[in-house]
Amino acid sequence: MWSGEREQHILRLLSAAEGRLETDRLAEMLKVSRETIRRDLLRLESAGKVRRVHGGVFAVEVTAEKPFLARRRLHAEAKQRIAQAAARLLQPGESCFIDAGTTTAAFATALSSVPLASVITNSLDVATTLRNAQPTADVLLLGGNLGTDVPGTHGELTISQIGRFRPAMAFISTVGVHHKHGATNYLLPEAEVARAMIANAGCVVLLADRSKLGEVSRVQVCTCAEIDVLITERGGHPLLAQLKKAGIRNLVEA
Repeated sequence: MWSGEREQHILRLLSAAEGRLETDRLAEMLKVSRETIRRDLLRLESAGKVRRVHGGVFAVEVTAEKPFLARRRLHAEAKQRIAQAAARLLQPGESCFIDAGTTTAAFATALSSVPLASVITNSLDVATTLRNAQPTADVLLLGGNLGTDVPGTHGELTISQIGRFRPAMAFISTVGVHHKHGATNYLLPEAEVARAMIANAGCVVLLADRSKLGEVSRVQVCTCAEIDVLITERGGHPLLAQLKKAGIRNLVEA
């Protein structure tokens, strides 16, 4: 059995066992060594699908993401404060990537009065907001496949166009940010766009309200060590120290 097949089998066994199994029992059931199971579980934990504990493993429950329009109404005040703090990081004349998300949509509104050199985005909301606010600004909307829920583009064309730019900053939204699993997203196409933006930007800024802290979704966007700045709500969240220890260089509480 290939490692990928074995990992899927482990997840099915966990589901049948109500989400928890002992490591020795898994090795016995799959007829492989404990070392092989350990490597499988490390990969699954890195992907945010399981959580290892002493002598065993738990399945990680990932709930489906709410529809985009519903998410726009959640934590709206916090998103506005985060957006305003993010806007203060962008210097007049700098260029940036902005991905598609509810917090980055709020960020576009906060940018309305900031003189921009250029914005490269896959978000229809961001592009429309900035074009209406600054008719002379250089706003580039990336081509690609149009999402069915999130109003943004994704896919091979989007990724290839991102590779042509080297802006000063990338402003990225997320479903969750965890000290072990980094920033994660629910949908692979959205995660791929964010990953490409991160790889090509000089500075990576993650925007996340406190409901995202400690959460893990299905697809990793980046590790904590790849995040230059995390902007979140003020209030001294207990997980912030863990996130900084994991590699996030700067924390801003708005």
